[in-house]
Amino acid sequence: MQAILALEDGRVFRGKGYGAKGECSGEVVFNTSITGYQEIFTDPSYAGKIVVLTNPEIGNYGTNPEDNESTRPYIEGLIVREFSKVSSNWRSQQVTDEFMEQSQDGRHRSRESRQHQPHLRLGDG
Repeated sequence: MQAILALEDGRVFRGKGYGAKGECSGEVVFNTSITGYQEIFTDPSYAGKIVVLTNPEIGNYGTNPEDNESTRPYIEGLIVREFSKVSSNWRSQQVTDEFMEQSQDGRHRSRESRQHQPHLRLGDG
């Protein structure tokens, strides 16, 4: 599935989509955490945000109900470099892609892109 990130300044980035299909809009924000992606997804303070995770690979330890910050994900969208389709943690009960797809109502998107971060940080066009 293809995903598109269209910015207010007219710049468009294309990548690979994961999770629920649909459209979303919101403020793009960064998170530099190395771990805790499930907590970020389900943290109400990220409501309405499209989150850019700067850690190179997301999803490799899967998800489990104990790590949720709330009953559902609040992020509007997710941008990552690599999205793992397998989990390798003994606590994992579900791969992250399935978690995102099953717990969304079509608002959330995950995508892969390697060019968007410098533009977003520097505002270059």
